[in-house]
Amino acid sequence: MCFKSLLAAAAMAVCLAQPAHASTLRWAAQNDILTLDPHSQNHATTNAILMHAYEGLTRYSAKYEVEPALATKWTYISPTQVRFDLRKGVKFHDGSPFTADDVVFTFNRIRQPQGTMQIYVTGINEVRKVDDHTVDLILASPNPILLRNIIDFRMMSKTWAEKNRTTNVQDYKAKEENYASRNVNGTGPYQITGWVPDQRVTMKVNPEWWDKATLGNVTEVVFTPIKSDPTRVAALIAGDVDLLTDLPTQDVAKLRQDSKLKVLDGPEVRTIFIALDQGSAELKYSSVKGKNPFKDKRVREALSIAVDREAIKRNIMRGLSIPAGVMVAPGVNGNTPDIDVAPKADPDRAKKLLAEAGYPDGFEFQLNCPNNRYVNDEEICQALLSMWAKIGIKNKLVAEPMAQHAVKFQNFDASAYMLGWGIATYDAQYMIQSLVRTKTTGADGNFNFNKISDTRIDQLTDAMKSETDIAKRNAMIREALLRIRDEHLLLQLHHQMRPWAMKAGVTTVHRSDDRPEARFTSIK
Repeated sequence: MCFKSLLAAAAMAVCLAQPAHASTLRWAAQNDILTLDPHSQNHATTNAILMHAYEGLTRYSAKYEVEPALATKWTYISPTQVRFDLRKGVKFHDGSPFTADDVVFTFNRIRQPQGTMQIYVTGINEVRKVDDHTVDLILASPNPILLRNIIDFRMMSKTWAEKNRTTNVQDYKAKEENYASRNVNGTGPYQITGWVPDQRVTMKVNPEWWDKATLGNVTEVVFTPIKSDPTRVAALIAGDVDLLTDLPTQDVAKLRQDSKLKVLDGPEVRTIFIALDQGSAELKYSSVKGKNPFKDKRVREALSIAVDREAIKRNIMRGLSIPAGVMVAPGVNGNTPDIDVAPKADPDRAKKLLAEAGYPDGFEFQLNCPNNRYVNDEEICQALLSMWAKIGIKNKLVAEPMAQHAVKFQNFDASAYMLGWGIATYDAQYMIQSLVRTKTTGADGNFNFNKISDTRIDQLTDAMKSETDIAKRNAMIREALLRIRDEHLLLQLHHQMRPWAMKAGVTTVHRSDDRPEARFTSIK
């Protein structure tokens, strides 16, 4: 039996499966993955798990430097043609060889519109096979962040996909399942051996991995989503979990004082924000009929300055957040201290703005939030409702697990919703292009589910994609971030801090993208 102090049902949720072994890493977090299809959902927890099995041509080192992975080197034939020499002798987990055909196939697959991963191949027009172990990436224009983008362009076996009728990306928002959404065949350091949704993901080390000499001593991984904060912490304290990456803010100080544990501190390059539907002619789930109040900048500004970000930091986040002035966190190219200054709460001015916009008595709309994805996500949304009520805004809160939340906003079935955006490339273009640029069928606006369309943002985004002069490009990024801020196109709340807690005998590398890697982990 697990720890006796919990109810039996809660205890069952954390008796993770297997007895602890020195080489088994038992990792728990707040939310589950969404799918096993590597090209379906750009969701941080899903990516964090799948990167153990699926690899890109490049990868990050422990210090976040770009280094070779499935490609051994790259050569610029011209500014728009980059030749990648593929690593020879690499095998997929089913034993089949990795070749150029798999790269070409994967490129065509990841671009399919039903997925949300196109941002990682943005600016690539074609992947051209030169020979079995050489491919050329043909670019639309020079791409200053190509090598960072393609880290999450993760390779799938062409023959395996064809054999299992999974050449098409899973349409997650349509609640579709395919073979790849439940089975995994990558080239990476770990083989995913099972997934029971909302219970566990299991992995074992890949004995044929091309870089196995660099691995720690973790030969098995059991990942368990535990939504309940008290249950998650109790599992760590009782010894049923080795690593906990979603720490309830109220428990961090207590965990620091436990001699059997250690806390690894670090920021996360993730910004929590509220997206408002700005494109629909009539706002869904609203008391306003025949028009959309979110089209009015004054309304958006009123909602933003009604929020007391410092109070959220103090009372809900227990100091573990940075009130945000712009939509990218410190550590991301584009964030500078002079522009990342959070607006002060000003409910009186917010009321005046609403009155000027024609809503002196406020109005009603629905706020959709996850309740198992970000630190204190539902509690933050409840606080927003209280703050907005002071300026006459009445809300209905719909808080659901991320799996259901994601389906709704991706189907445009929300008037306003919470999301957190981590910057996988450590460059602000990733956020601007995904969240704010006008949506197309490709990478542009691939996560713009609140229908923002701003001509100047579009111009700046398209220009920064190919600008190789660093100063000019950073000026474009700065202008875009300021316009997003000053037009209140997204309502940024805060940048998350991300301490991890673990047993004293666990050694790992803190990752500011919140993606723990078993290859960097050892257990005494």
